[in-house]
Amino acid sequence: MEMRELTVVAGSFVGFQLLFSVASPLLSSAITPDYGRLPPTKLTEWNSRLVSTVHALIVGLFCLYILWFDDAVNTNPVWGDPSLVKLNVAITCGYLLYDLVLLACNWSTMGDSFFVCHHLAALYAYGYVLTRGVLPYFANFRLISELSTPFVNQRWFFEALKYPRSHQMVVLNGVAMAVVFFLVRIAVMPSYWASVFATFGTPDFERLDLGAQVAWITSCVALDILNTIWMYKITRGCYKVLTGTRRQKVKEGSETLSSSDKNKLANNHTD
Repeated sequence: MEMRELTVVAGSFVGFQLLFSVASPLLSSAITPDYGRLPPTKLTEWNSRLVSTVHALIVGLFCLYILWFDDAVNTNPVWGDPSLVKLNVAITCGYLLYDLVLLACNWSTMGDSFFVCHHLAALYAYGYVLTRGVLPYFANFRLISELSTPFVNQRWFFEALKYPRSHQMVVLNGVAMAVVFFLVRIAVMPSYWASVFATFGTPDFERLDLGAQVAWITSCVALDILNTIWMYKITRGCYKVLTGTRRQKVKEGSETLSSSDKNKLANNHTD
């Protein structure tokens, strides 16, 4: 790994830690006074999710820029010039290391084995990108998934602030979360794996050693299994919110109708 990537990883780790410890409390207090009323465990997760949202926006938008404008990577997905991709991956690796430390320090309240598996699988695969400069297109493509993270975090923010599930903003965010999660993590699977299979047996693929090939395929399989599990959970949650909102509207309508009938009966009795 070159000094530039090491510096970016270290800077990313420190920067996200400062965002968690200093910037998030100040920014969150300015946005909503309810932030200060949260219990300590919720404050920790709030700050963690704000950092997660910032990371997702930085890396996700940078990923789209590379996909649209980095011809070297798009032309040769296995051995194309990885300069910009390595920069983006280094930012993500710094974030993943920061988040693993945070999870370890707050395991009793924030520990999640799925997240640990996700982070370790990603670090295992991205390590080859940073040290060998291989598979830049595929490494960058995986980062598209980060674009769904802000919606997932916003859902948690609404819950922490005790917004009712029937609130219009909660419902709209839930639908957007399910749609975006599907588009950037599930719908792209066929296209991604078609590109993967297209490299099999090519000279570029043969230049990879067995370790890189195993790291690439196994990490992608593991991440896609996790994404499928999360998609199932999100779909169930979205369905419950939508059906719950519909039931509440029907209930409110029947209550309004019942009140109207009572008024009519009262008027008729008076007459």
